[in-house]
Amino acid sequence: MVTRTSRGLATISAITAVALLAACGGETASATDPDGPVKLTFVAYGGVGQEAMIQHYQKPYTAANPNVTFVNSSPPDVAQVKAQVQSNSVLWDVVAVAPAAATQNCGTLFEKLDFSAVDKKDLVEGTIGECYIGNFINASPFAYRTEAFPDASKAPKTIADFFDIQKFPGRRGILTNIQNGILEYPLLADGVAPKDLYPLDVDRSLKKLDSIRDVTTFAPNVGALQQAVGSKQVDMFLLADSRLVPLMDEGTDVTVVWDVTVASINAFAVPKGSANVQAAQRFLPTVVSPEAVAGISEALGTAPVNLAAKSNLSQNAKKVEVYGPANTGETVLQDVGWYATNFNEVTTKLTNWLAG
Repeated sequence: MVTRTSRGLATISAITAVALLAACGGETASATDPDGPVKLTFVAYGGVGQEAMIQHYQKPYTAANPNVTFVNSSPPDVAQVKAQVQSNSVLWDVVAVAPAAATQNCGTLFEKLDFSAVDKKDLVEGTIGECYIGNFINASPFAYRTEAFPDASKAPKTIADFFDIQKFPGRRGILTNIQNGILEYPLLADGVAPKDLYPLDVDRSLKKLDSIRDVTTFAPNVGALQQAVGSKQVDMFLLADSRLVPLMDEGTDVTVVWDVTVASINAFAVPKGSANVQAAQRFLPTVVSPEAVAGISEALGTAPVNLAAKSNLSQNAKKVEVYGPANTGETVLQDVGWYATNFNEVTTKLTNWLAG
């Protein structure tokens, strides 16, 4: 759960780390030779998601390019990228990021990248940007622990029900990452039609969130909310498909409510000043290969960005397949163009609300 104390410690920790580097004379190293020994620092969301990336991105790449190895870290954080860039102490080479964040900060916090050689004919629109490359489509459907609502006829059935604490009491769980729909879902529950979501009315969204604030755990990352669900700390939740599948695989009985579902493209970018920018740019196109995309979809249940990928999904992965037959509702793919203009401002407003 997000608290002022934990958030403050995290911020202090990040600032301290950068300050120590600066005090030790830490500066961005000279560009390394991409044909020589290279160690790429890869930053994603940890847990089973990052394990899958190690298996399907990193190991095959190192097998084909033995001079390149990986150091894994988590979680990614644009504020941390900014601190590293501004102190000339860039430690990260490949960072999971929202396409909008990479676009709004393209050339300032993130390197401009050349993906002109990538075959785009089978890629979903928006997979490649000037400063990022997408690796999968992440959906965060409304779901609940089945044992919390054992009578299906009396269980919540719409996103509006998620916000109705009188009719459906119980603990909620929401991810604070903008990519997981924290701003879209309140508006949908408040009656905004999916086609009319953008431009987002952020103030209206936060006002709606106020109505469930006291009964909601606002989790800072997918791992924290996955754990809260698994330990029965929350009853209903807006959790990424990539963490619903592991929960189901571990035996947690989860019911997905296919009303309106928010999805977004997950991407990677290279922090400005990375010493390994050339090596990172060579590696990144491989994450959209059909083999890599299929492997990640099978492991996590995420939707592919490469339509040539042939995934053999498990039964549980099929249950969260946002563009598959299980989804009997509507899907909203986040508007990268709108967020690319407003990501920093919206992030600040949401952060202030969470701290309030």
